[in-house]
Amino acid sequence: MATSPENGKSKKREANIELLRLLAMAMVVSLHYLSKGELLADATKPMDATGITSWLLESFSIAAVNTYVLISGYFMVHSSFKPMRLVKLWLQVLFYTILTPVVLGLLGFVDLSQYSTYDFLRNLLPVNMLQYWFISAYFLMVLVSPLLNAAVKNLPQKELGLILLLLLGMESLTKTVIPVRLELDNLGYDCFWFMVVYLIGAYIRLYGVPLLENRKSGFLFGLYACTCLLLMGLYQVIHLIYLKNGSLEHMLGTTYGYNHLLVILAAVLLFATFRKMQLREGVGNFILKISPYTLGVYLLHEQLSMRYLWPKWLFCEKVTGPGILVLYWAIAIVVVMAAGLLVDALRALVFEKVEVLGKRLLKK
Repeated sequence: MATSPENGKSKKREANIELLRLLAMAMVVSLHYLSKGELLADATKPMDATGITSWLLESFSIAAVNTYVLISGYFMVHSSFKPMRLVKLWLQVLFYTILTPVVLGLLGFVDLSQYSTYDFLRNLLPVNMLQYWFISAYFLMVLVSPLLNAAVKNLPQKELGLILLLLLGMESLTKTVIPVRLELDNLGYDCFWFMVVYLIGAYIRLYGVPLLENRKSGFLFGLYACTCLLLMGLYQVIHLIYLKNGSLEHMLGTTYGYNHLLVILAAVLLFATFRKMQLREGVGNFILKISPYTLGVYLLHEQLSMRYLWPKWLFCEKVTGPGILVLYWAIAIVVVMAAGLLVDALRALVFEKVEVLGKRLLKK
């Protein structure tokens, strides 16, 4: 078995990484506000200042999903498989898929009489029916995580590193540099890419990244920012080439894929930044208290009945310039994060009370 400098470390949660988890979810909200609010400028047409600003915000948010999965690989590599973790995840998802449309129906925002049998089935079987593509991919990743962990811990470091490089070559490098449509490319919207990112997170936990280990967090964040700006610059170049001669249209749709080499690099750099960070005890304790409710933010605002409503509630249709865009974008992130954390904290409290009651009834 490969030896690891991390084998003797505690599995306890780390406040700096939990802060990154919260930031990653805020970045997810950013992505959805821009896309579901139809604020991203059409790349097949000339862009004004507002359009360029929208893609700049997208560039600094696009590493969100990879970052979230990296965190899972980083923490779960030392965890034992617990089927109850999947059961709790499923029940958490059901809480939102079932109750959200009911509440919105009672408030008059959706017409439940228009729901078909398929709609109800999609709410009852959200993982199987891809109500949330992220949850479906994440659920499968967690299900196979014991196999991934066993492979990581039993492979020599060099062999594991080589496998990761080959996987990145297949999934990221080819689609980044070859200007043709690759049929294998699913833009990272699948369980296979999640498993690749999980393995990267596990590798970082076990062995670190030598090139980044002795760098200060400020320097690492600077590299992250440069990577995001490089992604933005690359996209604008492709955009200009398309406007000039109509070529590279497919790359307008793949450059911001989660498996793009610059996107996964940005996620690794952001993760390395926060891994170096030290938080004050009071701040750290607060982060540890609220971070367990992070996933609830996603499950609430991205539920099928809700995902196109909340951007309108938060002024997406009133954007008239780059300054207004940034203002409403920031407000949306704060409001959705606060609402999602609060709702999931209440959900957790209800689940806790039901669990206690269930245990009491079983004892009788």
